[in-house]
Amino acid sequence: MVTVLIIGDVGGCAVQLAAAVDPVLDEDGTVVIQVGDLIDRGPDTAGVLAIVRDRLDRTPRWIQLVGNHELQYLGGGRFWQDPIAAADADLLRSWWLRERVRVAAAVRTAGGDELLVTHAGLTFDAWRALGEPVTAATAAELLNTRPDALIWALDGPLWAASWQVYESWLAAPVAVPFGQVHGHSSIVDFQRRLWVCGSRIRQRCSVDWVARHTVTRIRGSQFIGVDPKHGRHGAPQWAPLVLPDAEVLA
Repeated sequence: MVTVLIIGDVGGCAVQLAAAVDPVLDEDGTVVIQVGDLIDRGPDTAGVLAIVRDRLDRTPRWIQLVGNHELQYLGGGRFWQDPIAAADADLLRSWWLRERVRVAAAVRTAGGDELLVTHAGLTFDAWRALGEPVTAATAAELLNTRPDALIWALDGPLWAASWQVYESWLAAPVAVPFGQVHGHSSIVDFQRRLWVCGSRIRQRCSVDWVARHTVTRIRGSQFIGVDPKHGRHGAPQWAPLVLPDAEVLA
């Protein structure tokens, strides 16, 4: 059993990333999973990538997932107006080619719940396209084969909006097979403390406004949003999601 630290979108905010990971760098019982979108918006994308490179080189306990912002430099179309440095783009491509970056991970909590961890979340239709896996570990293994039809799809696990993920499972004609943790988007505006989702989702959701997490309960499963929405300058207060006494499954 280990402590699993799940870090939401960083978006070029190196100070915020360092503050989250430096205290746990040398703790043997901690595994870090970062959900992607390391780059863009914030003031120091190069600094973020340097931190992650150091961790990937020093410890096997850092699991790096890919986000849609990284995808721009891995063969996807460009959508962010400010390009990163050529050396940083080369670094991202080398991680992808050497499989140091994954699409998904899976963990089992101390309470026995399985959670699939991806950048944006897996919709019901994407789950069906994946072959309807019954465990989070199997779903992660399948996603890590990098199925093109899902990776590049606008409603896939790197692009789907959180409300799309939740609404799709609310309408699904089957039981929810496992819970999920994702970044990419949020159903609330943390800065203004406003909801940006429909009432069906809101009535099932609780919010930690300080840590900047949301938990939406759908048929007994938890869908946890961890994108802190750092923006260009970094959130003044936030925290990674901490899962004590957990097990990394995939």
